[in-house]
Amino acid sequence: MFYLVFGLAIFTVAHLYSMLLPASRDGLKARLGEGAYKGVYSIAALIGLGVMIMGYRQLSAGPEAGDFLYAPPGGMRHVTMLLVLLAFISVSAFHGRGYLKRWLRNPFSIGVALWAFGHLLSNGRVHAVLMFGTFLALALLDIALSIARGKRPFHEPQPRSDVIAVIVGMALYVVFLFGFHPYVLNLPVVR
Repeated sequence: MFYLVFGLAIFTVAHLYSMLLPASRDGLKARLGEGAYKGVYSIAALIGLGVMIMGYRQLSAGPEAGDFLYAPPGGMRHVTMLLVLLAFISVSAFHGRGYLKRWLRNPFSIGVALWAFGHLLSNGRVHAVLMFGTFLALALLDIALSIARGKRPFHEPQPRSDVIAVIVGMALYVVFLFGFHPYVLNLPVVR
């Protein structure tokens, strides 16, 4: 459990600093330069993510794999698969200038929230609830802060961006479903 919690702590602190202390973040960005700041932030987030994945993988294969907080309702795996597909499309819409981005306003965090919520619906293991619950809380906090700050995308929508978002989202979904899940996490979704 140590690696999962340690990875979550690194990842969460980096994100909370950026979300909750914008003046301090902007000051650090001004001192370091935007590129250096993004590099440090990305490295911290990636280290946290890597340690978190390592911890999650160990817990999924170890004796803690049988520790449940709740038993998921039957049939939730299919709901999770749909929510994760929508999550990948939403995350992909973040990078474009389409109608999806304008309509969702915060597509990246909405995608993370859908992904995390879907996984909580189909997995009641203690370590899974801890990890996905943290991601869900961070995503919902980011959405709430963005709404409170009036943050919204202003661009002329380009339908091409929406088509690309759907195609890229579906491609990422397939890669994670048939590659990342079974080979990196050792947790096949499709049997």
